Amino acid sequence: MIPLACMTISLAGLAGLLRADQLYGASRLFERQLIWMSLSWPVMFVMTAFPYRILRNWSPLLYLLSLAALVFVLFMPPVNGSRRWIPLGLFDFQPSEPARLAFILALAHYLMYRDTQRTLQGLIPPFVISVFPLLLILKEPDLGTAMLFLPILYTMLFASGAKPLHLLLAALAGIAMLPLLWHQMSSEQRSRVVTVFTQQDGGIAPSGDGFHLHQSKQVLALGGIRGSVAQEEPVIDDPAAWTLPAARTDFILCLIGERYGFGGVAVLLLLYVAVVCRGLLIARRTREPFGRLVAVGIVTMIGTQALINAGMTVGLMPITGITLPMCSYGGSSLLSTYAAVGLLVNIGMRPGYEVGG
Repeated sequence: MIPLACMTISLAGLAGLLRADQLYGASRLFERQLIWMSLSWPVMFVMTAFPYRILRNWSPLLYLLSLAALVFVLFMPPVNGSRRWIPLGLFDFQPSEPARLAFILALAHYLMYRDTQRTLQGLIPPFVISVFPLLLILKEPDLGTAMLFLPILYTMLFASGAKPLHLLLAALAGIAMLPLLWHQMSSEQRSRVVTVFTQQDGGIAPSGDGFHLHQSKQVLALGGIRGSVAQEEPVIDDPAAWTLPAARTDFILCLIGERYGFGGVAVLLLLYVAVVCRGLLIARRTREPFGRLVAVGIVTMIGTQALINAGMTVGLMPITGITLPMCSYGGSSLLSTYAAVGLLVNIGMRPGYEVGG
């Protein structure tokens, strides 16, 4: 069920890219995404083919390699003001994408047989494990990807037996540090957060950061209930009304909504809900701690990313540059997410592993 749902999500993404070519002119991104999909789907099935317990001993090394890649990318030439990609000739590699899966594996490896997280002091090592990749990704800067680490951390700690009161105290401590984080954020990032609370509906599109949000909601609204595919396309006197920056990445959901309407968006989001629910069921049935924690982490990663992107599209969350998993254009994201999905399916195929196995 999970592979089928994920592949359907990716096909919806291809439809969005095709619509982008119709509205904004042809590009090579549709063909490139098709190539990445043809590579990602076999990766998913390969990740189901071996006993996942093999990854337990490799987890610390994978985590350290991901940190090394995150440090290395900071020395790359900036692209659009950020250092997120390592050029590898035919394509650019984004190390923050596989770093999330490496973090999940490393944290699960640490937590699987320990009870120290049941104490307040025992929460310190897991937070240390998360803070290194988080700070390095913030340095790029990539606020959206960095935001995903904390939900993953908290859900995995909860699944490992950490006391809710201790997690609440840790969350309050994190909230108390928000002014420091605000100071560390760039002016562009702060502006995007402020835009959520100062956005305007209708009328003339605002300038600056508010323009992205205004246009995303306008293009999404053009689809109505059934979308342009099932009805006569609206006649727009001002071609600028169709303008949508980052349409093929951050705002792919807008194009899917414009083409297939509210119904199409609802079906797409329900596919994510199905993946999350099935993943949680896998985690619940898995007896072996490492597999159970990894399943929880993967489900949280996919579900939180989809939730943030959808909220960003309709103005409920700041525009952080986070993409819609398995749907938006992006090779590194597609490969990494399908590797995680394959691992989740792998765990579901072997729920009866003994705790000491």
